[in-house]
Amino acid sequence: MAAGPRPLRLWSAAEAARLGPPEVSILIVSYNTRALTLKAIETLLDAGGDVLAEVIVYDNASHDGSAEAIREKFPRIHTVASSENLGFAKANNLASRLAHAGMLLLLNPDTETYDNAVANLLAFARRNPQGGIYGGRTVFPDGSLNPGSCCNRISIHSQLCRALYLDKLFPRSGFFNAEAIGNWKRDSERRVDVVVGCFLMIPKALWDRLGGFDLKYFMYGEEADLCHRARALGYTPMVTPEATIMHLVGASTNVRAEKILLVGQARATLIREHWAPWSVPIGLFLLWLWSAVRFFFYRLQALVLGRPDLPGRLTWDRVWRERNLWLKGYGEIQD
Repeated sequence: MAAGPRPLRLWSAAEAARLGPPEVSILIVSYNTRALTLKAIETLLDAGGDVLAEVIVYDNASHDGSAEAIREKFPRIHTVASSENLGFAKANNLASRLAHAGMLLLLNPDTETYDNAVANLLAFARRNPQGGIYGGRTVFPDGSLNPGSCCNRISIHSQLCRALYLDKLFPRSGFFNAEAIGNWKRDSERRVDVVVGCFLMIPKALWDRLGGFDLKYFMYGEEADLCHRARALGYTPMVTPEATIMHLVGASTNVRAEKILLVGQARATLIREHWAPWSVPIGLFLLWLWSAVRFFFYRLQALVLGRPDLPGRLTWDRVWRERNLWLKGYGEIQD
């Protein structure tokens, strides 16, 4: 009979002389997700597995009392309350500087840890040192597969399918939904192009060698860029189905238009930085087409329904109106 979930062994600097160094430092960046973050930490400690782990929470200037609540309920966890919202990338970079372990695990605050996921992911990483970056399997609250734990890189083919809605029409197709690897249920160990930052493990030495996240990526795209740079060094990011978490997705971004704009800006930056020069104009045109198709679709839908205030129309009106801004991608940002 398989062993059930085991609690995480929590490391703290105050007990370092007795405990020795932690095996993994778990970094959680929170922003106005108080209840979710508390639940994430609770399930992490209850079901992370038999691993000596340091937990560092970096709160991005939440106004819902997140930092205070975490400190009160989990006093042995290192909680940092930032005075400003630094974004996901910079907050993780700063949190990593506080880490004492040789392995880092980035974990989103809108997650719940299942069945020794941290211990299983750590064991997987140790068995596969050539991977460099590691992820697991994510599910929705009802237990159904959330395929967003990993993906393939953006390509001309995948961006064309995305622009023409083919990835939505054929979500389980490996051809039309190539970026999301639609024909794979995340039920086997596999090399992937990108491990998503909601549940991402990386040796601290490699993280430091890469310089952590590129700070130009404020909210989205930073893990894709990190994986691209790791692959350039010869590593092959990998995932395992033996490490499972629940991920709600997008709990820190509530305004749909804002999220779409940030995603578009991130994709434009990845295309500009990681595609061959000859293909960059094609990629940017396909991003333009992606927004154009949706702009005209929702305009037509609003006209047919007699609903000029249709939310979809208002959202894509804004995305289309600001296309010349987000297609430029992110600018350079200094640490």
